Amino acid sequence: MTAPEKSALEALRHRIRAFETGGGAVRPVFRPGLGAIDRALPGGGLARGAVHEILGAGGDEEDGALPAAFAALVLRRLEGVVFWCTGAADLGAAGLAAFGLGPERLVIARTRRDEDALWAAEEGLRAEGVVAVVAEVSALPDVAGRRLQLAAEAAGRPLFAIRRWREASRAARERERPSAAATRWRVAALPSLPPPGEPGVGCPRWRVDLVRCRGGHPGSWILEFDDAAHPRAFPADAADGPAVASPGRARA
Repeated sequence: MTAPEKSALEALRHRIRAFETGGGAVRPVFRPGLGAIDRALPGGGLARGAVHEILGAGGDEEDGALPAAFAALVLRRLEGVVFWCTGAADLGAAGLAAFGLGPERLVIARTRRDEDALWAAEEGLRAEGVVAVVAEVSALPDVAGRRLQLAAEAAGRPLFAIRRWREASRAARERERPSAAATRWRVAALPSLPPPGEPGVGCPRWRVDLVRCRGGHPGSWILEFDDAAHPRAFPADAADGPAVASPGRARA
């Protein structure tokens, strides 16, 4: 590890210790507008200058469909450009727009490797006019995660790391790795419930798990959509049953 990296790591450790012991400044937050989820977060929202991880379940660990939709849903309330780094060609503008993140707000960087996506994400955090960064990666090494956290803090902007894995064994390993992220989320599709007393298909439903939250507590909620712009969040109930595979990622 080089001297600058050691210095950055020590600075991050100092900030973490101060925050965990209550001696640090309160971080500015933004409210995603998800009701019960907002109220459960420290300060009533997600930290702006921080890294947040989003994981899928089942097939979504590979295609990242629901994690991308959740990121769009969370970011819809921020005004400005979102810089999105992806190594795949399956990011659907129509799918993101359905959850409030229109194509006019997106700048997309296509990358070949995780290292390129992480470098582009760090640069994106410093770019004028960008309000948030999303990076789709399979690996998030400790040093890279700390660099992103420091860059997010300095810029006062959130970075959302969507984790995508092609191999179940690697997914299992990476899920258990610690990271510098302030929050870690897991999103899975649930069976819809038919309208009361009526036949037909009900509203889309997700299970959202806050697996890790620095300065807060984990939790689980059900998100239900009358339409994509108006989700309802309520505490998860074990009786809701197992998650099912989500539909493929929406394409433009």
